[in-house]
Amino acid sequence: MTAWRRNPPPGRRCPPKTVGRWLGGRVPHARHRFSVAQQLRVEESFLWLAPQRGPRQPSAVGSELVGAFQNRASVPREMWLSLLREAEAEIAVLVFSGTFFAQSNPRVAKMLAERAANGVRVRLCFGDPTGQSIAVRGQEEGIGDTLAAKIRASLTYYRPLLPQAGCEVRQHDTTLCTSLFRYDDTLLVNPHVYGQPASANPLLHLKRGDSAGWFDTYAESFNTVWAASRPWTPDQEERAAHGQD
Repeated sequence: MTAWRRNPPPGRRCPPKTVGRWLGGRVPHARHRFSVAQQLRVEESFLWLAPQRGPRQPSAVGSELVGAFQNRASVPREMWLSLLREAEAEIAVLVFSGTFFAQSNPRVAKMLAERAANGVRVRLCFGDPTGQSIAVRGQEEGIGDTLAAKIRASLTYYRPLLPQAGCEVRQHDTTLCTSLFRYDDTLLVNPHVYGQPASANPLLHLKRGDSAGWFDTYAESFNTVWAASRPWTPDQEERAAHGQD
């Protein structure tokens, strides 16, 4: 059984845990890389970088790409959880609603608080449900005001983080072209396709290289949006919505 797990015969599926480790960044045996590339009908180099020999060289353009998923919905739940659990310095999320982020993990707020307590900087940036960008994006996806409602529902999961040191929750009103999920030097990039929800769009798995490249470009994009965003103040918003008692 152990031998089968290490070298499964052609046509047999590898255990989910093995595949999960591959998706988390571990490079499989050459035999398995070839088999997976054949099944997905892509070049092996598209999924895994060629092994480096000798001294490390500065990263070439595109060498930070570890892998790709056909859509965000196909990213294994265990990958999201392991990245969150293993973060040591920074977790940064930039989305419109990010509903799936909490619904797929009801303990997400507690896990984020635990990471913050261990010195991890946590920054979560959601769309402003009252902003113009949300209204436009809702129209583009054909769901109208539903997107604003999804944002409000999603934010309720993160209220416990507001008093937590090291955690910040903000709202933005930008023309967001890409959702970003950063865990230290790992970055999941989810481009937005016009008229489609983010979950239906491709996702790129990046690892930070030795020199400025894709990772730093997207990281700087996050910082720009973050700087222009405003802190989420749910208590003030609720008082404004209901008036003075």
